[in-house]
Amino acid sequence: MNSISNIWNHPKTSAAGLLIAVVTIASVLSQQGITLGTAGTSTVVTLVSGLATALLGLLARDPVSVSPNPGSTAKLGAWALISLLLPLPFLSGCSGTTVAQDIVNWTPALESAVATVDSTAAILAPAEAPIFAAATVGFDAASNLLVAQAKAYLANPAANVLAQLQAAVVAFQQQVNASLLSAARIANPVSQKHVLNAINAVGTVVIAILALVQSVSSKVAVAQMASQSTIKLAMVRPYLDEGKAAAMVAAHYDEPVEMARIQVAQVERSAAQAGL
Repeated sequence: MNSISNIWNHPKTSAAGLLIAVVTIASVLSQQGITLGTAGTSTVVTLVSGLATALLGLLARDPVSVSPNPGSTAKLGAWALISLLLPLPFLSGCSGTTVAQDIVNWTPALESAVATVDSTAAILAPAEAPIFAAATVGFDAASNLLVAQAKAYLANPAANVLAQLQAAVVAFQQQVNASLLSAARIANPVSQKHVLNAINAVGTVVIAILALVQSVSSKVAVAQMASQSTIKLAMVRPYLDEGKAAAMVAAHYDEPVEMARIQVAQVERSAAQAGL
């Protein structure tokens, strides 16, 4: 009964969630070689995915009865774009400039999250601070490099610049993953919560940028990125705070948290499927 009332009270969120689910299922079928027949020059699965994507785009532009924040309706798709682009290779590369700008838009959040990491060591016990400092020692340099590469790609979205951005974001992701594993060595539950909170904030931004980079990368490039990822997402999943990630994504794109949760889960699933 609650499910029915939720659908009635939040039709836009429910419809968007259903459309993303359709695209997700279609992507899995496509990856398994299940086409459900042909439709014109493509397949039924591709057609269904394309229609769901188009409807999601239309849904993002629906007017709302309450005064909306200017431009907020257009933002529905930004993180959704990530989740839709990844499983649909035929859409890759069609919005390189948009993706490049979105990567740059995330960099202030990255810089803020890294600054929080720097200040977190001060509130830890003397025995815990060195562990945390050692785990996050490279964050400042990695953040500066990633921000610089993101801006360089926006200015010149060429293949060689993209390759440098791919290497930078994978290297940073590996540092974040390693720091999450190191955080498990901090026995004090209160301290560990502070540490994981700070690292998860950085990790959310890094995986958002990673997903955006992945969406404009070729299959060969993604395979190369995966080969450089020795600490896989599955290894750090117990330490990820998906609620915090969804809240950050929802705030960044000015969208419902429920929608952000679906999108975060889809992006993490896509990254794992790619071997990242």
